[in-house]
Amino acid sequence: MTRTTSRDVEYHHEGTRMLGQVVAPRERAADTSSTVAVLLLHDAFGISEEMIGNATRLAEAGHPVFLADLWGERSTPASRSEIGPLIGAMAQDRDRWLGRVAAAHAALDRQPEFTGRPLALLGYCFGGSSALEYLRTGAVVAGVAAVHPGLDLLDQDWRTPGSASVLLMIGADDPMATPAMRRRLGEHLSSAGLDHQFHLYGGTTHAFTSPKAAHSPEPARIAYHARSAARAREATAGFLAELSAPAS
Repeated sequence: MTRTTSRDVEYHHEGTRMLGQVVAPRERAADTSSTVAVLLLHDAFGISEEMIGNATRLAEAGHPVFLADLWGERSTPASRSEIGPLIGAMAQDRDRWLGRVAAAHAALDRQPEFTGRPLALLGYCFGGSSALEYLRTGAVVAGVAAVHPGLDLLDQDWRTPGSASVLLMIGADDPMATPAMRRRLGEHLSSAGLDHQFHLYGGTTHAFTSPKAAHSPEPARIAYHARSAARAREATAGFLAELSAPAS
């Protein structure tokens, strides 16, 4: 298993201090020009131990990871009463929302571990919505992987999309990614000429990768699902490996 190293990275957006984190393989291989790097966009709970664990697994597989701080000041909200206003404020001010993603992207570009590598965005829940919105508004990256994204947060204006291969991992019973929402997103991606795939997990709702949802008071909306979580990890690993493969 590849050893990893990590460090905090301070950056700013509109006067707010953001505290991201680099998690990367300790030793850089001789040829890394095709190995994809990852901009990891956290879920509603911020840069939690869970997100750091996800980053560490990716770094152990050879992918340098930059954990974006979308809330600012490394905030890690713990309750719905804290989370709701944060997400609502971003949905009401998309320039600020996407500006924070762009600020993280710019901070990543200044880190030596990411030089010369293609980039994939990987987002969980709110972070998955963030990745898709960033693509919708013009991001050009190698890939976008969204794990149980809230499709209900997405704008429908895809007149100026960027480019990426797209992987969506969604619970078939997720009320925040209904069949109608999935169909509409698929139509947008097709119209934009973007390679994309949907992985649907049966008997699975929202936030299915998060152990925090293991004892959800509303399991019909939000619930941890170990098997679907494992399948999403495997799908993500395969997607990143595909993006890293030399062009034939």
